[in-house]
Amino acid sequence: MSIDSVFSSLLHRGRLHRAASRNRELAREIQTLEKIDGFGRKWSAANYVGGYSSYSSLDKLHLTSPHFADLQQALEPHLRHFVRKLNWQLLGGKVQMTTCWVNAMGLGTYHPMHTHPGSVISGVYYVQVPRASSPLKIEDPRLSLMMAAPPRRASAPKSERNYLLLAPKPGEFVLFESWMRHEVPPQREQSRRLSVSFNYEWR
Repeated sequence: MSIDSVFSSLLHRGRLHRAASRNRELAREIQTLEKIDGFGRKWSAANYVGGYSSYSSLDKLHLTSPHFADLQQALEPHLRHFVRKLNWQLLGGKVQMTTCWVNAMGLGTYHPMHTHPGSVISGVYYVQVPRASSPLKIEDPRLSLMMAAPPRRASAPKSERNYLLLAPKPGEFVLFESWMRHEVPPQREQSRRLSVSFNYEWR
């Protein structure tokens, strides 16, 4: 007799080299983007209250800014490692970054639970993280099918919890498959939480 662990999901976390200098440049550029991006500010006022996101306006920053292109290059070896671990057969295609945008979360700003349709890997890189910043919250993809199951113990291993909370740290990144539902609860700090989000597609 045996009990096997099946259908596991992978999550790749790490820290990039030269994080301090990279984050200073990125933070300055995020502040500049917020000043010049009128459409993004208008969209954020309605959809990202208390903060700013270039999601609706400037979402290909890796193609237009040397600082974000540098971030893409720094992430590339980690992306390739993650793709190998996922055991994907790419059939001659490539997994490449297609969108890249910034998020500046103010007090009370939040990301509701969502996925990234059309992409295969999504991720976030943390630029500035105030002390009590909100975590990245990832949902067990089986949760909606558990129906009458009792709750998990608080001491359950990460692979068996209903939600996983990942504390953000400056200079660190998280990569995950784009079908994973995730959110960021309301920001608890007045100081802004700065991050860069991105998607990769298989083409």
